[in-house]
This record gives sequence, structure tokens and C-alpha cells, in this order.
Amino acid sequence: MDTVLLMKIGELVTLAGPARARRGAEMRELGILHDAAVFVSDGRIAEVGPSPDLEARHRDVAVTLDLTGKVVVPGFVDAHTHALFAGSREDELEWKREGLSYREIAARGGGIASTVKKTREAPDDVLRRETLGRLRSMLRHGTTTAEVKSGYGLSVDQEVRSLTLLSQMQDAAIEIVPTFLGAHALPPEFEGRPDAYADLVAGPMLEEVARKTAARFCDVFVEDGYFTSDQGRRILLAARRYGLDARVHADELTACGGAELAADVGAVTADHLVHSTNAGLKEMAARRVIAVLLPGTSFTSRLPYADARRLLGLDLAVALGTDLSPNSWIESLQTVISIAVHHSGLSAAEALTAVTVNGAYAVGKGGECGTIETGKRADLLVLDLPNHRHLGYRHGDSVEMVLSQGRVVHRRALPG
Repeated sequence: MDTVLLMKIGELVTLAGPARARRGAEMRELGILHDAAVFVSDGRIAEVGPSPDLEARHRDVAVTLDLTGKVVVPGFVDAHTHALFAGSREDELEWKREGLSYREIAARGGGIASTVKKTREAPDDVLRRETLGRLRSMLRHGTTTAEVKSGYGLSVDQEVRSLTLLSQMQDAAIEIVPTFLGAHALPPEFEGRPDAYADLVAGPMLEEVARKTAARFCDVFVEDGYFTSDQGRRILLAARRYGLDARVHADELTACGGAELAADVGAVTADHLVHSTNAGLKEMAARRVIAVLLPGTSFTSRLPYADARRLLGLDLAVALGTDLSPNSWIESLQTVISIAVHHSGLSAAEALTAVTVNGAYAVGKGGECGTIETGKRADLLVLDLPNHRHLGYRHGDSVEMVLSQGRVVHRRALPG
């Protein structure tokens, strides 16, 4: 039996509490213990408590980690990524500098369509290798669970291919939660025929995805110029019949009814929410839809930031994601925490809740990870910080060690 004892922890952030996403003021309740220890057995958390007590009871462990003065938190959960893609779009930085909008960049031949072309053309081994590289970088920055979307294939065969490749990447030590995003954009072969493409996604594409892949969620990009609320509803209701839970890209560029749609179909999350109406957000709160904010995208795309204080005031549970993509190439949730604290109104405690327990519930893994409690997976981060409030305050990489299911999968090299 593999055993690990993390002892003499300066600040242990357990996030112990109700078995659901935390809302409003609950997001500031971190369940902090000092001079604490965590006993891990066979990849699971077996005991949490005062360090002297656990040290006395568990003298015969395979691995002992003295973490005097360190902060230990649950492994980060990235609630929204597009990590599977080929190529890059660094040329768009110049276009953004010129003041081109998201839609204008797409009209110039950039944006999603550019990445679709590159991803379709990439051989499997290239697409697998490039995606694994990003996942391993995310792991080094503390992400132990990540939602990853398809959406750069936009045909039946290519979407199945993307989701199949994702199932072959678990050796990255990150648990991958796959999401089907066939309704990401209109592919060139369906130009001018959005309803016909929506019918393809809701019919043959979903049928093949459900039959051949392990997709957990179905997502739609509801936005002016992409998919309407009615098209999104048709796709998400079809997905429900195949056993896929709903997610919605909602109100990123305009108030287009994405929040209302997410509430109407009982989605697990609605993501972005930059321009959502109060009415839509209230409907989400009533249906317990989790709000996933993506401030890194606002940063890279020069968009307004979603107002987290408004969402928390409406009793919504808030999670965070990197939105890792060729448009927002952010592999570190620590970077997103910093942006969220400085620009979206979250406190350090709220941001930490957003990337742990609330992130876990946003990706359907709340019973497995996101808190440091008995029975959960031992996905743990050792931070070289004096306390959790330095997250967001200090920019950069503070992760000293990453444990995935009780196994040390990353340890930062010491200088010299």
C-alpha cells in the first residue's frame, strides 16, 4: 500500500464544507488549518488533522514530506479550456494592436476558422504531441484536472477524431474531462447555411460522438455571428437525449440570451458572462447554474471584464478557467487568479475557491477532487508562499510541488 505523509504544513487550505459548489459568502470560507498534516493512502486522502497527531500515528509511511512554512491547497481545476488544437495565431497580436475586434479578426481570415484549418491538416501524432505539451505545462503550474473541448474539427469525423485523441492523453497526469463543442463556429463548407450545420451537430455529429467517444458535456457558442439561442437549445436538448450534460459559451461579446439559455436547459455552467443581463443571471442562480469566468480572455482580447461581485451578489457560484486556446494562450491558472483578483473583483479566497471546489463541480468532478477531505483524490499543491493571500498578489509561478493521486508528478528544481 503506497502511503505519503505531508506534515508540518504551515497553512493547509482544506475547503472542507458542503458537498456542492460554494455560493456568495461561502466562497470566502476556506477551512484553513495550521501546523497540519495530510495522510495519503493508495492515492486517496485518508486523514487530515494536526501534524503532531498524524505524525505519531503514521510513523511507518513510504514517503514523508516536511512542509514547514509552506501552503498546501487542492490541485487546481481548470473549468474551461480549448487545449486541443494545432498551430498558433501570434500574427493576430498585431491585428489586435491595430484595434481590430474579435469579429474583424475572423473576417480577415484569423480566429477560429484559421485554427480549424490547421487542426484538420495536422497528423494525429502532431496534434497529440502539441496538446500533451500544453497539458504538461498546465500541470507544472498546478492544474490537476481540466475540462478540454473539441471544436476545431467541425465535421463528424474530425470532432470524433479530436475527442478520441483526448482519451489517449491521460498520461499527462492531468485528469481530462472531455467536452464536445461541434457548435464552436460555422465551418467553411457550411458558409451561409447555419441552420443546416446546427442540424448536422444536433443529429449525425452528436450521434457519432455519443457512440464513439467519452465526451461528458456538450457546449455551444451562443453569440451574434456564431449560433443563436434557438440553435443552441436545439443542440443541447439533443445532447441531453444522448446523456451529455450542457454547457454554454454565453454573452461574451454581446447580451445575446446565453445566460437565459443556460438556465432554460439546466446547463451545468454558463461561461464568459461579460454582458449577461441581471434577469438572465437571476435565472441561472435559481437553476444553480455555475458561472465560469474567463478573465484571461478579456485580457488577451481587450474585452470588458465580467463583474464577479455582481454575480456573487446574486448568489451564484463562480468558477474560473484559463480558456486556453490559440487566442488566449494561458496555461497557468495562477495567471488567471491574478487577473481575476485585479480586474474581476474576486478576493484571493474567492479566486482560490473558484479554481478548486467550484471548478470541480463545474466539470462534474465535485465528488472526486477540489477539496482536501477524507476520501477525495490526493491531488495537492505545495505553494512556496507565506499564506494563500499571496495568490493574486504575487504574479508568477509559486507551485513548488504537484501531487496527482498521491504521487509527486512535479517538483520545482531549487536554484543552484
